[in-house]
Amino acid sequence: MTDSTNTNKNAGIDRTHDASTVPKIAFCLFHFLSLLLCVWIVRGEGTTLIGAWLGQERVSQNVHRGSLLLGVAALYWVRHAVTLFYLLVRKVAWGEVLGLSCFILFFEVGLCLVAMGLWGTAPSTFGLLDGFALGLVLSGSFLNTGSEVQRKWWKRDPNNEGRCYTGGLFAWSMHINYFGDTLLFTGWCLLTGAWWTLSLPLFMALSFVCFHIPGLDAYLAERYGEDFQAYSRTTKKFIPFIY
Repeated sequence: MTDSTNTNKNAGIDRTHDASTVPKIAFCLFHFLSLLLCVWIVRGEGTTLIGAWLGQERVSQNVHRGSLLLGVAALYWVRHAVTLFYLLVRKVAWGEVLGLSCFILFFEVGLCLVAMGLWGTAPSTFGLLDGFALGLVLSGSFLNTGSEVQRKWWKRDPNNEGRCYTGGLFAWSMHINYFGDTLLFTGWCLLTGAWWTLSLPLFMALSFVCFHIPGLDAYLAERYGEDFQAYSRTTKKFIPFIY
Protein backbone atom coordinates (compact mmCIF):
# COMPACT_ATOMS: atom_id res chain seq x y z
CA MET A 1 0.00 0.00 0.00
CA THR A 2 1.38 3.39 -0.97
CA ASP A 3 0.89 6.70 0.77
CA SER A 4 -0.26 8.59 -2.29
CA THR A 5 -3.46 10.61 -2.18
CA ASN A 6 -4.78 8.87 -5.29
CA THR A 7 -4.34 5.47 -3.69
CA ASN A 8 -5.94 6.36 -0.38
CA LYS A 9 -8.83 8.41 -1.70
CA ASN A 10 -11.28 6.95 -4.20
CA ALA A 11 -14.99 7.56 -4.76
CA GLY A 12 -14.75 10.60 -2.49
CA ILE A 13 -13.69 8.53 0.55
CA ASP A 14 -10.34 8.84 2.34
CA ARG A 15 -9.27 5.25 3.03
CA THR A 16 -6.29 6.14 5.20
CA HIS A 17 -6.34 4.17 8.47
CA ASP A 18 -7.29 6.43 11.37
CA ALA A 19 -9.15 5.98 14.68
CA SER A 20 -11.39 9.05 14.09
CA THR A 21 -12.82 8.54 17.58
CA VAL A 22 -14.61 11.88 17.95
CA PRO A 23 -16.23 11.88 14.48
CA LYS A 24 -17.37 8.28 15.01
CA ILE A 25 -18.96 9.11 18.37
CA ALA A 26 -20.68 12.14 16.84
CA PHE A 27 -21.90 10.06 13.89
CA CYS A 28 -23.36 7.43 16.21
CA LEU A 29 -25.08 10.07 18.36
CA PHE A 30 -26.54 11.88 15.35
CA HIS A 31 -27.93 8.58 14.11
CA PHE A 32 -29.37 7.88 17.57
CA LEU A 33 -31.16 11.24 17.48
CA SER A 34 -32.72 10.17 14.19
CA LEU A 35 -33.87 6.96 15.87
CA LEU A 36 -35.39 8.96 18.74
CA LEU A 37 -37.34 11.04 16.22
CA CYS A 38 -38.68 7.80 14.76
CA VAL A 39 -39.79 6.74 18.26
CA TRP A 40 -41.59 10.08 18.66
CA ILE A 41 -43.29 9.64 15.28
CA VAL A 42 -44.44 6.08 15.91
CA ARG A 43 -45.07 5.98 19.66
CA GLY A 44 -45.71 9.66 20.39
CA GLU A 45 -47.47 12.58 18.75
CA GLY A 46 -44.97 13.06 15.95
CA THR A 47 -47.14 11.92 13.06
CA THR A 48 -50.08 14.10 14.13
CA LEU A 49 -47.95 17.20 14.66
CA ILE A 50 -45.97 16.80 11.44
CA GLY A 51 -49.22 16.16 9.58
CA ALA A 52 -50.62 19.40 11.00
CA TRP A 53 -47.48 21.30 9.95
CA LEU A 54 -48.00 19.96 6.43
CA GLY A 55 -51.65 21.03 6.39
CA GLN A 56 -53.20 17.59 6.89
CA GLU A 57 -56.04 17.82 9.37
CA ARG A 58 -56.39 14.08 9.84
CA VAL A 59 -53.77 11.38 9.53
CA SER A 60 -54.72 7.70 9.61
CA GLN A 61 -52.05 6.29 11.91
CA ASN A 62 -50.87 2.74 11.25
CA VAL A 63 -49.04 2.10 14.51
CA HIS A 64 -48.36 -1.61 13.90
CA ARG A 65 -46.65 -1.01 10.56
CA GLY A 66 -44.88 2.04 11.96
CA SER A 67 -43.60 -0.03 14.89
CA LEU A 68 -42.15 -2.58 12.47
CA LEU A 69 -40.35 0.22 10.62
CA LEU A 70 -39.09 1.51 13.96
CA GLY A 71 -37.66 -1.94 14.70
CA VAL A 72 -35.84 -1.95 11.37
CA ALA A 73 -34.41 1.50 12.13
CA ALA A 74 -33.20 0.26 15.53
CA LEU A 75 -31.53 -2.75 13.89
CA TYR A 76 -29.85 -0.43 11.41
CA TRP A 77 -28.53 1.77 14.23
CA VAL A 78 -27.05 -1.24 16.05
CA ARG A 79 -25.35 -2.38 12.84
CA HIS A 80 -24.07 1.14 12.24
CA ALA A 81 -22.57 1.29 15.74
CA VAL A 82 -20.86 -2.09 15.23
CA THR A 83 -19.46 -0.86 11.93
CA LEU A 84 -18.16 2.40 13.39
CA PHE A 85 -16.53 1.06 16.54
CA TYR A 86 -15.54 -2.48 15.57
CA LEU A 87 -15.28 -2.95 11.82
CA LEU A 88 -14.24 0.41 10.38
CA VAL A 89 -10.52 1.21 10.41
CA ARG A 90 -10.40 4.01 7.84
CA LYS A 91 -10.63 7.72 8.53
CA VAL A 92 -14.12 9.16 9.03
CA ALA A 93 -14.22 12.80 7.92
CA TRP A 94 -16.57 15.40 9.39
CA GLY A 95 -18.06 16.03 5.97
CA GLU A 96 -19.02 12.36 5.76
CA VAL A 97 -20.51 12.48 9.26
CA LEU A 98 -22.70 15.50 8.53
CA GLY A 99 -23.73 14.47 5.02
CA LEU A 100 -24.66 10.89 5.88
CA SER A 101 -26.34 11.94 9.14
CA CYS A 102 -28.68 14.18 7.14
CA PHE A 103 -29.32 11.37 4.65
CA ILE A 104 -30.08 8.89 7.45
CA LEU A 105 -32.42 11.38 9.11
CA PHE A 106 -34.21 11.93 5.81
CA PHE A 107 -34.90 8.29 4.98
CA GLU A 108 -35.46 6.88 8.48
CA VAL A 109 -37.94 9.57 9.50
CA GLY A 110 -39.46 9.67 6.03
CA LEU A 111 -40.07 5.93 5.83
CA CYS A 112 -41.63 5.90 9.31
CA LEU A 113 -43.98 8.72 8.30
CA VAL A 114 -44.97 6.86 5.14
CA ALA A 115 -45.64 3.68 7.12
CA MET A 116 -47.71 5.63 9.64
CA GLY A 117 -49.97 6.86 6.83
CA LEU A 118 -48.91 10.48 6.44
CA TRP A 119 -48.93 10.25 2.63
CA GLY A 120 -51.82 7.90 1.91
CA THR A 121 -52.98 4.82 3.76
CA ALA A 122 -50.53 1.96 4.17
CA PRO A 123 -51.99 -1.57 4.46
CA SER A 124 -53.16 -2.09 8.03
CA THR A 125 -52.62 -5.85 7.99
CA PHE A 126 -49.46 -7.77 7.18
CA GLY A 127 -49.28 -10.18 4.26
CA LEU A 128 -46.89 -12.42 2.35
CA LEU A 129 -45.17 -9.43 0.77
CA ASP A 130 -44.35 -8.09 4.22
CA GLY A 131 -42.84 -11.44 5.19
CA PHE A 132 -40.74 -11.36 2.03
CA ALA A 133 -39.70 -7.77 2.78
CA LEU A 134 -38.68 -8.64 6.32
CA GLY A 135 -36.64 -11.53 4.92
CA LEU A 136 -34.83 -9.05 2.67
CA VAL A 137 -34.10 -6.81 5.66
CA LEU A 138 -32.62 -9.66 7.70
CA SER A 139 -30.71 -11.33 4.87
CA GLY A 140 -29.36 -7.99 3.66
CA SER A 141 -28.21 -7.11 7.17
CA PHE A 142 -26.47 -10.47 7.46
CA LEU A 143 -24.74 -10.15 4.09
CA ASN A 144 -23.44 -6.68 4.89
CA THR A 145 -22.31 -7.03 8.49
CA GLY A 146 -21.55 -10.76 8.31
CA SER A 147 -19.23 -10.34 5.34
CA GLU A 148 -17.38 -7.49 7.05
CA VAL A 149 -16.95 -9.52 10.25
CA GLN A 150 -15.58 -12.47 8.26
CA ARG A 151 -13.06 -10.20 6.58
CA LYS A 152 -11.99 -8.57 9.86
CA TRP A 153 -11.40 -11.94 11.53
CA TRP A 154 -9.38 -13.12 8.53
CA LYS A 155 -7.22 -9.98 8.59
CA ARG A 156 -6.37 -10.52 12.26
CA ASP A 157 -4.08 -13.39 11.20
CA PRO A 158 -0.57 -11.93 10.66
CA ASN A 159 -0.06 -14.42 7.82
CA ASN A 160 -2.76 -12.59 5.85
CA GLU A 161 -1.18 -9.15 6.10
CA GLY A 162 -1.06 -7.44 2.72
CA ARG A 163 -3.25 -10.07 1.06
CA CYS A 164 -6.58 -9.53 -0.70
CA TYR A 165 -9.50 -11.21 1.06
CA THR A 166 -11.55 -13.30 -1.36
CA GLY A 167 -13.21 -15.86 0.92
CA GLY A 168 -16.40 -16.21 2.92
CA LEU A 169 -19.34 -14.25 1.58
CA PHE A 170 -16.98 -12.23 -0.60
CA ALA A 171 -16.45 -15.36 -2.69
CA TRP A 172 -20.01 -14.87 -3.97
CA SER A 173 -19.59 -11.21 -4.90
CA MET A 174 -16.71 -8.75 -4.79
CA HIS A 175 -19.00 -6.22 -3.10
CA ILE A 176 -21.42 -8.48 -1.27
CA ASN A 177 -21.66 -5.88 1.51
CA TYR A 178 -23.08 -3.32 -0.93
CA PHE A 179 -25.48 -5.92 -2.30
CA GLY A 180 -26.58 -6.65 1.26
CA ASP A 181 -27.38 -3.00 1.88
CA THR A 182 -29.40 -2.90 -1.34
CA LEU A 183 -31.47 -5.88 -0.18
CA LEU A 184 -31.92 -4.30 3.24
CA PHE A 185 -33.24 -1.03 1.84
CA THR A 186 -35.47 -2.81 -0.67
CA GLY A 187 -37.12 -4.72 2.16
CA TRP A 188 -37.26 -1.62 4.35
CA CYS A 189 -39.12 0.32 1.66
CA LEU A 190 -41.48 -2.55 0.83
CA LEU A 191 -42.51 -2.65 4.49
CA THR A 192 -43.93 0.87 4.18
CA GLY A 193 -46.61 -0.43 1.80
CA ALA A 194 -45.78 2.37 -0.67
CA TRP A 195 -44.19 1.19 -3.91
CA TRP A 196 -42.81 4.62 -4.80
CA THR A 197 -40.34 4.39 -1.92
CA LEU A 198 -38.43 1.77 -3.94
CA SER A 199 -36.77 4.73 -5.65
CA LEU A 200 -34.47 4.82 -2.59
CA PRO A 201 -32.84 1.36 -3.04
CA LEU A 202 -32.75 1.98 -6.79
CA PHE A 203 -30.79 5.17 -6.18
CA MET A 204 -28.47 3.34 -3.79
CA ALA A 205 -27.83 0.49 -6.25
CA LEU A 206 -27.02 2.96 -9.01
CA SER A 207 -24.66 4.89 -6.74
CA PHE A 208 -22.89 1.65 -5.81
CA VAL A 209 -22.52 0.46 -9.40
CA CYS A 210 -21.66 3.81 -10.99
CA PHE A 211 -19.67 5.52 -8.25
CA HIS A 212 -18.59 3.58 -5.16
CA ILE A 213 -17.62 0.27 -6.77
CA PRO A 214 -15.44 1.77 -9.55
CA GLY A 215 -13.63 3.96 -7.01
CA LEU A 216 -13.08 1.12 -4.56
CA ASP A 217 -11.96 -1.25 -7.33
CA ALA A 218 -9.35 1.29 -8.45
CA TYR A 219 -8.03 1.49 -4.88
CA LEU A 220 -7.95 -2.29 -4.43
CA ALA A 221 -6.32 -2.88 -7.82
CA GLU A 222 -3.50 -0.51 -6.92
CA ARG A 223 -3.12 -1.95 -3.43
CA TYR A 224 -3.25 -5.68 -4.23
CA GLY A 225 -2.18 -5.79 -7.87
CA GLU A 226 -2.47 -9.15 -9.63
CA ASP A 227 -4.19 -10.81 -6.66
CA PHE A 228 -7.11 -8.42 -7.04
CA GLN A 229 -7.11 -8.71 -10.83
CA ALA A 230 -7.37 -12.51 -10.59
CA TYR A 231 -10.18 -12.16 -8.05
CA SER A 232 -12.08 -9.74 -10.29
CA ARG A 233 -11.82 -12.09 -13.28
CA THR A 234 -13.50 -14.98 -11.46
CA THR A 235 -16.02 -13.25 -9.17
CA LYS A 236 -19.21 -11.31 -9.89
CA LYS A 237 -18.90 -7.65 -9.02
CA PHE A 238 -22.20 -6.89 -7.25
CA ILE A 239 -25.06 -9.41 -7.58
CA PRO A 240 -24.04 -13.07 -7.06
CA PHE A 241 -24.32 -15.21 -10.23
CA ILE A 242 -25.56 -12.21 -12.26
CA TYR A 243 -23.31 -9.15 -12.26
